[in-house]
Amino acid sequence: MSQNKEKEQLTEEEQQKLLEKYDAEANTRKLTGFAGWLVFLGLIAFSLFQLYTGAFGAYTAYIQRTIHLGFALSLIFLLFPAKRGISKNYVAWYDWILVILSIIVAGYWPVFYDTLVQQIGGIDEAQMVIGGLAILLVLEATRRAVGLPITIIAMLFLIYAYFGPYMPGMLAHRGLSLSQLINSMFFTTEGILGTPLQVSSTYIFLFLLFGAFLVQSGVGLYFNDLALAIAGRRVGGPAKVAIFSSALNGTISGSSVANTVTTGSYTIPMMKRLGYRPNFAGAVEAASSTGGQIMPPIMGAAAFLMIEFAGVGYWDIAKAALIPAILYFSGIWIMTHLEAKRLGLIGLSKEEMPNRKAVFKKIYLLLPIVAIVYLLFEGYSIERTALYGIGITILVSMFSKETNMFLHEGKFTIRKIIDALTSGARTALGVAAATACAGIIVGVVTKTGLGLKLGNGLVDIAGAIANSIEMQLLLTLFFTMITSIILGMGSPTTANYIITSTIALPAILALNDQLPIAIPILAAHMFVFYFGIVADITPPVALAAFAATGISGGEPIRTGFNASKLAIAAYIIPYMFVLNPQLLMIDATAGEITFSLITAIVGMIAIGAGLIGFWYRKLHWIERIITVVTGLMLIYPEGNTDLFGFVIFVVLLVIQFMTKGKAEDKKQQAHG
Repeated sequence: MSQNKEKEQLTEEEQQKLLEKYDAEANTRKLTGFAGWLVFLGLIAFSLFQLYTGAFGAYTAYIQRTIHLGFALSLIFLLFPAKRGISKNYVAWYDWILVILSIIVAGYWPVFYDTLVQQIGGIDEAQMVIGGLAILLVLEATRRAVGLPITIIAMLFLIYAYFGPYMPGMLAHRGLSLSQLINSMFFTTEGILGTPLQVSSTYIFLFLLFGAFLVQSGVGLYFNDLALAIAGRRVGGPAKVAIFSSALNGTISGSSVANTVTTGSYTIPMMKRLGYRPNFAGAVEAASSTGGQIMPPIMGAAAFLMIEFAGVGYWDIAKAALIPAILYFSGIWIMTHLEAKRLGLIGLSKEEMPNRKAVFKKIYLLLPIVAIVYLLFEGYSIERTALYGIGITILVSMFSKETNMFLHEGKFTIRKIIDALTSGARTALGVAAATACAGIIVGVVTKTGLGLKLGNGLVDIAGAIANSIEMQLLLTLFFTMITSIILGMGSPTTANYIITSTIALPAILALNDQLPIAIPILAAHMFVFYFGIVADITPPVALAAFAATGISGGEPIRTGFNASKLAIAAYIIPYMFVLNPQLLMIDATAGEITFSLITAIVGMIAIGAGLIGFWYRKLHWIERIITVVTGLMLIYPEGNTDLFGFVIFVVLLVIQFMTKGKAEDKKQQAHG
């Protein structure tokens, strides 16, 4: 790579500043001295605790979750300042107090476990104080490490739980006293210590650690090289490199914004240099990075929550997500290709390409990912799979001098392993806080029945407008989509899914009794999951798109709209797989799945051409409408729509070929 190209990329310091601006989880202190060592040892201890319980079995629910929470809270108050602009070189005196309180609160359950599990009735005054502190500490830690949106939602839910009798109409309920509220939030597994934190303290942490080991093994950089080797020379090569590398990196990073900044600092300047407009270049990276969260096999950690919430196996989730993910990235690939053809952009030159033989020689770096897919398919537990994945990553790294975790410049060192342990634990802090805070929301919904009330409310509104059950279903899905996007704005993937599945999901399931064929539970969960995810690229709060503009120099809102257009599959496919679950491989034969996939990809070609306004030539506005409608018919997995759509597609294709030459002649005459 030339020196000029290196200057076009963001430095690590510039990347960090951009992350801190758009990603609350990156806004941490840079500590040295005693505080720095304390954080370092705390992160190592956190990872070792999780590895130990993953290998030898977790403690009982309350102890496992409170220790996990205690590590997270105390480290968050050490690492994350109370607000932006405060000096990041030292820990404020009040944060030391919060650290001590976090340790006391988290240690209460392990110390008094026998007393608490045998306790009958309410809680005493000391427990009121401990439980109240736990709620406040979780809210403050979440505000610092995750952001305001989820914190505000949790606070509103607590207010709703307490003031239930004063709520209007169907929202009214008996209400919870302060004692009942604190008891349910911290002294049961229905609140902070609920299912979300349980998943964080077992599955999610180990897979985040696996991702950190993959990064240290050099697989992140290898994704970029592999993407270049495969797609760099193609039409619009840099954009396709961005799609390929962002999909691979996104599935292990767990953060749309982080993936956009790290991968985008390399791909966006390359796209701009080739000729893509800044708004389009940023949109390609933002849409691709966001899609990493829905890309099997890891799916940004939210899939592990879906195991508990939907009650299905991990392999079933990964399998169901495969075709929608293929269609998502096919749509982005197709539209970037057509945009490149429209602008006359070519691929990278031979000099800009890496040595393909050298790249493919390192294909063994992908073995850990292949291994975990195989192990999950064979039915190994998720914890065991993650542990084996970490072990295989370490072994694979030893085949290369550059990635060896034990040797550096010929000397024995375990620095990379230590870096992986600290990096994995640091990444898990925001997830732990978010899941604990989301537990508050889930707990209030469980105690008050709010989810069912909101679900029935959306169904009733749709029923009042619709004149048939089919129209009522479509309107309910639309209202649920809007709700999921709003709730997902500014929230990380894990918290995002918990909130949408708790609040928005019941609306879909509430219709099942009225439908001739019930909507599968997995399809309903995937629906809200998808729309929570695309909140990161949906204006006005499109954090991934806004982060991309920090690199591209484009306009945030226009980049967000471009990203939404490129990710159009994410706004269409969920409706399709709810209406016909074949796209999720539910109750479908291999032949039906193959046919649905082929017709859907052909449909994405038509939709892409219509949205870009170019196929083999420029499309008129009426042609654009027809191609989009044709694409929708092909995506919906049903015999008649596929047949009609395919016939129209062939006709459009023939017309394109017949008129392509005339369009080129006119263009040449105009230039002549």
